[in-house]
Amino acid sequence: MVFNIDQAVEEIYPKAVNLRHYLHENPEESSKEFNTSKLLKQKARDLGLLVEELSPTDKTPQIDSAGTGFIATLDTGRAGKTIGLRTDIDALPILENQQNLKYDRSIISKNSGVMHACAHDGHMATVVSAMELLVSIKAQLKGKIIFIFEEGEENNTGIWPMIELLKIKNIDAIYGNHLTSFLETGKIAADAGSVTSSTARVRMFVHGRGGHASRPDKSINPIFAAANIVTNLASAWVNQLDIEKTITLGITQFQAGEARNVFPDSAYIGGTLRYFDERIGEDASNVIRNVAKNVAAAHLCTVEFPEDFGPSTPSVVNDPELSKIVQDFVESQYPNSLLKDVKWFASETFSRYRTVAPCVFVFHGISNHQIGSGAEHHNEKFDMDDNALKYSIGTMVGFAIKMLS
Repeated sequence: MVFNIDQAVEEIYPKAVNLRHYLHENPEESSKEFNTSKLLKQKARDLGLLVEELSPTDKTPQIDSAGTGFIATLDTGRAGKTIGLRTDIDALPILENQQNLKYDRSIISKNSGVMHACAHDGHMATVVSAMELLVSIKAQLKGKIIFIFEEGEENNTGIWPMIELLKIKNIDAIYGNHLTSFLETGKIAADAGSVTSSTARVRMFVHGRGGHASRPDKSINPIFAAANIVTNLASAWVNQLDIEKTITLGITQFQAGEARNVFPDSAYIGGTLRYFDERIGEDASNVIRNVAKNVAAAHLCTVEFPEDFGPSTPSVVNDPELSKIVQDFVESQYPNSLLKDVKWFASETFSRYRTVAPCVFVFHGISNHQIGSGAEHHNEKFDMDDNALKYSIGTMVGFAIKMLS
């Protein structure tokens, strides 16, 4: 194949940056990506690709899908493998800070209270750019490429209908990437095995009996019970879980009461667990249940666990053969860029694509202290180095060419 990836990426790079900036300025929350979806569909149609839309559905496990996700297919007309290249399309309900870690922003959200704080704008720019480049060399490829645009990655709304659609496509491999703030721009990782953590939801309602604050003896205060549940979980974590298995407990919500002089009827505790071993996730969920029930009973309270309590999103597991393809490409195309043994304590709906085909999920660094990028994901100061797009586009295109040439 005669195709200079570096040259092609350099030529499309300004267009990729412009698209990324536009998407960053016009973010839309999960399952509200109507304008984003419309724009991306038009770009696919302009390239002559077949667009298949997903219909709104009320059959997702947690939240209804808005039907903003879709796929676009490049069919070379020649027999070969079918691969998927995936991006997420949603933003987060975060008010963007006027500054990143160092400077005032030149590109900032125009939709107040909504922000691309997880680099999904960069993911979209990567896939659209790869789409354009691969269409340009269609005559040199064989097989099919399915470009996957996933709705609501942040709240799990789009993954389920997308999986149902892809199950009938006979896909041989699915590639995804994440632009990550914990790696420097130009650094890339694609280890085999688990690369992101599994997640379990921590959700419970502690029920007592409301009343006037002047007579605590005539009420059952759920706040004391809930507070003691949280503090007792810390000691249970040390004493009851396998110390050789890494698992984090993040209690992020404690909600109770609205008036200063009123005991509420209930209190709510929410959070997440992150881990790489599925067994430890189940064990930890059981520990939380037992601690909560017993501590609540000591305070004459009861605990209610919603149906979605416990293990939710599994770990992203990279296929060894696909990881080797990516690593070999990176080592030859971007010397000294490949990192090994990189894991991320984040969860990803990309993990679900393993039910459709072998997968590989690649990390690309976006941290550049000279321009102020590198803040944590889901943070108001999150920003990315646009130069990272050169690596993400190049690696995605390189993988596709290797699979289909």
